[in-house]
Amino acid sequence: MVKILAIDDDDIFCYAIKRVVNRLGHEFFDVPSIADALKIVLTTEFDLILLDVGLPDGSGLDILSTLKQGVPSPEVIIITGAGDAQGAELAILNGAWDYIEKADSTQKLSLTITRALQYRAEQKKSLDSAQIKYLKRESIIGNSLKMKESLDLVAKAAACDANVLITGETGTGKELFASAIHVNSPRNFHELVTIDCASLPENLAENLLFGHKKGVYTGADDNSCGLISMADKGSLFLDEIAELSLPLQKMFLRVLQERKFRPLGGGKEITSDFRLIAATNKNLDQMAEQGFFRKDLLFRIRSLHIQLPELCERKGDIKQLARYYLDFFCDKLKLDSKGVSSDFFEVLSGYSWPGNVRELSSTMEHVVIAALNEPTVFPAHLPKQLRLHVVRSTLTGKKKEGGLPPEETVETVETKDTAEKLPSLANFRGRMAKKHEQQYLVNLMNRTTTIEEACRISGLSRSRLYAILKTHGMSAGKKG
Repeated sequence: MVKILAIDDDDIFCYAIKRVVNRLGHEFFDVPSIADALKIVLTTEFDLILLDVGLPDGSGLDILSTLKQGVPSPEVIIITGAGDAQGAELAILNGAWDYIEKADSTQKLSLTITRALQYRAEQKKSLDSAQIKYLKRESIIGNSLKMKESLDLVAKAAACDANVLITGETGTGKELFASAIHVNSPRNFHELVTIDCASLPENLAENLLFGHKKGVYTGADDNSCGLISMADKGSLFLDEIAELSLPLQKMFLRVLQERKFRPLGGGKEITSDFRLIAATNKNLDQMAEQGFFRKDLLFRIRSLHIQLPELCERKGDIKQLARYYLDFFCDKLKLDSKGVSSDFFEVLSGYSWPGNVRELSSTMEHVVIAALNEPTVFPAHLPKQLRLHVVRSTLTGKKKEGGLPPEETVETVETKDTAEKLPSLANFRGRMAKKHEQQYLVNLMNRTTTIEEACRISGLSRSRLYAILKTHGMSAGKKG
């Protein structure tokens, strides 16, 4: 029997949902809080979850990714008491199936539930009969929910011939995913041709892409096939497609529409049966609105869209990724596999990884070289800047000697009665952003009666205090 869970603290609304669900012949459960929801989903598998945004112990959106774990994951319908366009957008972007208001009629609620369950049933059937039982992942490492969602899309892309757009920040593995789509597709027996659009010279682009006829220019002693012709029966990967100039975008649009092109020098048109995969770290929708990317080309290349997650969104994969690259670089340097200290992975998990998997890979290479002949790697083998970043983040919010308590901000400092309660400027800088320095100085000068007192509290010399006041366009007033 289909099981439906409502996470909502509104008893009247839960009763209304229960009547709708029972009328549809499904089993109904309800809990009033996030804490209760996280307990029940551990013991019961639900097909559909109706999730309220405003709960007594937090926002329902905060647990959306947790609720959607599992293959296939339960569908989630977000419910709120008032229309909220931003909330609707967040819900859809985070994987919710739909978003409805509590004021909606029971008929609409019933229809939404029915459609969501129909969609889930078809998803399960599709998974059961999927043509690709085993996905060749090559060097794509990780089993987090975000990674599984991306790999599910790779499997779908491999099973069809639609154009695919892969987006994601630098270092998230766009080229690896493009290769995985090709390798798992029927086109695997032919070539995957990669074109780096960022390094495609404008004056040579047509020649490189379309080839040329013999004698078309000095030095053209033979016919030459272009990259597009080489991709015939295979896949064409346009990396950094956002870097294409508008004239080249226009050329590609026709090639995508017709799968035909004419080499430099004229002659008969050549047909190339290629499958297009494109990738970028830019926002193509925004570029299209600003006139830097053709909208008609964007529609053509985005038949299927795979948005790759940043490494900070899949921290559960960091340990597996680090172990993989440690072994990879040990093997590359012909070293024995190294052991790992218990706190090594803790430090890795505490870092934000702005460079994503590419940065992690480079970091593990650094670690292997730093530990070279040592059997075990420790946090001390990590780059100093990475360790410093992690240390700073762990210290954030902790009270220092002479500093502000963790709950205090510039605004709370302003409420203090005496200047003695202000910290030294050095300690203050260590806790607050530099942009608040001016506010500190305002507080300091308002709460003290003499320059000597201001110098004593701030820890600055008279000349240094005057210099800092001057940089902020302030003066000591009548203080002597």
